[in-house]
Amino acid sequence: MVCGVNKAPSDCKPIGIVGPDIVAELFIAAVVAFCKMIKSILYLSCLGSAVLALPSPVENVRVERAAAIQAIPAKIIKQSQLDNVLAGLKGDAEELTLGASALADVISAIVPGPSPDDIASEISSVASVYKANPTAFFENAATLVLNGLAPKGLINDYIAETSIVNSDKNSNPRAASPAVYPKKSPLDAPYSVDENTLRSALYIPKEFSYGKVRPCIFVPGTGATAGSNFLPNLGKIFTGSDYADPVYLNIPKFQLDDIQINAEFVAYAINYISAISGNKNVSVVSWSAGSIDTVWAHQYWPSTIGVTSDLVSISGDRHGTVLAYLLSPAFPKVPSTPAIIQQQYNSKFIQTLRNGGGASAYVPTTSIYSIFDEIVQPQAGPNASAFVRDDRNVGATNIEIQETCTVLQPGGTLYAHEGVLYNALAVAATIDALTHEGPADLKRIDVPKVCREIADPRLSIVDVLATEALIPIAALEIAAYNPKVSDEPPIKPYAQKDVPRA
Repeated sequence: MVCGVNKAPSDCKPIGIVGPDIVAELFIAAVVAFCKMIKSILYLSCLGSAVLALPSPVENVRVERAAAIQAIPAKIIKQSQLDNVLAGLKGDAEELTLGASALADVISAIVPGPSPDDIASEISSVASVYKANPTAFFENAATLVLNGLAPKGLINDYIAETSIVNSDKNSNPRAASPAVYPKKSPLDAPYSVDENTLRSALYIPKEFSYGKVRPCIFVPGTGATAGSNFLPNLGKIFTGSDYADPVYLNIPKFQLDDIQINAEFVAYAINYISAISGNKNVSVVSWSAGSIDTVWAHQYWPSTIGVTSDLVSISGDRHGTVLAYLLSPAFPKVPSTPAIIQQQYNSKFIQTLRNGGGASAYVPTTSIYSIFDEIVQPQAGPNASAFVRDDRNVGATNIEIQETCTVLQPGGTLYAHEGVLYNALAVAATIDALTHEGPADLKRIDVPKVCREIADPRLSIVDVLATEALIPIAALEIAAYNPKVSDEPPIKPYAQKDVPRA
């Protein structure tokens, strides 16, 4: 409980001089307050991140400097208040980028307005936020909360055991048969992560059928866990179906670490889940950076290719994004997370991925994306970052939402990076891919019908609000990530052959 925010002044005890311990306590309290206020599916994950990212003495100084620049009011109820606070913090870019405590305090102080009653209003309002300030990721994340567009108190009963679904420390005692570690195939790259850590990142629901229904591995995007990423949308739809048995891959550090390491979790997950499911094939559904995790896994752990029936990539960035540094606005002055640097358009990582064959599908691939993506650009035509070639003739379908459903139709409206997760066409195409050999085929889908839908009809406004919460939560995790770096991680030795030569 933080005095003046969620604790009555009469209940506050004098704390005297604020030392490092108190600052640390306030930092944890701010993040806990934020998590409780939204009662989202990331409660314990946010808390864990806060504990791991306690401010150092240097960061404490920065927080104090930020407070000196602009005091954060106990309650932020107007956009003008929020703008003034963020402008003060942004006066020194270090505070906005590295001041996880300051960002948490800002979000905790926000008193959100009423949430929209319908999905169409939600999508329109989200689009208005991005249109007003298209290059301000952290500011927009806070504005989403202020305007009631990311849930606070709406999804506390959304699903039981949410902290477990988002955990990267699960117990999965079943042994893989045959063994998949340290290598399933002599052609596979070596793992740098131990098997227990790789396996623990998999949350396998108790209802999992171990091969009676084809497993579907959910791979999250930057700043997310698989539970928060997919439970309010595709996870809800797939649970209990006869075509996809969900498994949630919660890559440690919220997908913000070196993507080459993140890909090890994907490679292991594919082979392990197949092995404990009677060696049957699995499907992979990814969002955002989960797409390049998976492609890197297929490229350097080729044993995964033969047991992957489908890859469905939602809002993917196979070519990186020209907007990557919106997530780290002070870079290179201030360090960033490894994954954000690696997702810069034409980074060394992206060049190596594409030069090694990652521009083309390794398995039947369906890529679904929106031209209105606020994080990944370009996302239009054959130059879209998400566009997948089919040089190997395994099957690739590229679905630009606004090309199939025009912008004049509900299904082709202003869907943002996260909005594609609940788009009716995207859901229909994903299911079509998972229920047929090869990628999705629009000829099998009732396109006029899905284009009339503003979202998949199985999803509610609460589901959409929960999905939109991915953005403010990602902002908090990006700010909290440590240690940040100034340079792109070096390419691993096994991939050096694919580094483009000058």
